Amino acid sequence: MRIGIVILPDQRWAVARRRWQLAEEFGFDHAWTYDHLGWRDLADGPWFDAVPTLTAAAMVTERIRLGTYVASPNFRHPVHFAREALALDDISGGRLLLGLGAGGIGFDSAVLGRPELTPRERVDRFTEFLELFGTILSTPSTTWSGEWYSAVEARSIPGPVQQPRPPFVIAANGPRALRLAARNGDGWVTTGPQADTADQWWREVTTIRDRFETALADTDRAPDTVDRYLNLDSSPVYSLSSVNAFEDAIGRAAELGFTDVITHWPRQSSWYAGDESVLESVAAELPRLRRG
Repeated sequence: MRIGIVILPDQRWAVARRRWQLAEEFGFDHAWTYDHLGWRDLADGPWFDAVPTLTAAAMVTERIRLGTYVASPNFRHPVHFAREALALDDISGGRLLLGLGAGGIGFDSAVLGRPELTPRERVDRFTEFLELFGTILSTPSTTWSGEWYSAVEARSIPGPVQQPRPPFVIAANGPRALRLAARNGDGWVTTGPQADTADQWWREVTTIRDRFETALADTDRAPDTVDRYLNLDSSPVYSLSSVNAFEDAIGRAAELGFTDVITHWPRQSSWYAGDESVLESVAAELPRLRRG
């Protein structure tokens, strides 16, 4: 079991820098930040962009993998984002993970003043986004004319450190997105559903897991070639509310066959409100928890 942590981009770098360093020192396997223009009610407070944040994080760490959680076509164009990913992969020495999703409704789409897309349209757009983005990253020059995107001799030179491209960790809960993740993902990440109780959430996560396994079986890919990530904190119980809560969540995820779990750095209030002392206690237990 690999264990990762999200560090929200809601603090100035003077504060955030130490958090990224501690994530590595604590022994987490991967660290992520939200790739949004603003997120829920936190859009009204401090918020910083994911790409420069991850670039800065790459400069103050050496081992830990770094990822977008998750980039989407809501405001990312495959041509420009491929350039950013190429630079991030180079600066980090091949530690970049590309969390990618179809994009939802909310601030990211509304702030640009564009018409709201239907769920079908968002997955249609994401399908083309994945194909074009992956092609650009793995090809020196790409020309493309599609329904959602165009590219004229888009360059990707000298190419990524990770060949043929950095890993795609595709966010998916619905049927079509799960099939996309099964076909195109090096990893699959799920938040599970909205739920009133933790037990209900875990039951629904099991159902979504089963649907992904079915989608994967319909491809010609070996099951062990796709990592499975679970966002623990979509559950009604925050995973870092206590050491026992974290250990319970890790155990349940392992039983369901997840290879990776993701928690969130505690905040003083609102989303992921918690105590950093619990994080420190969990960090001390990471070698044991990782072994199960």
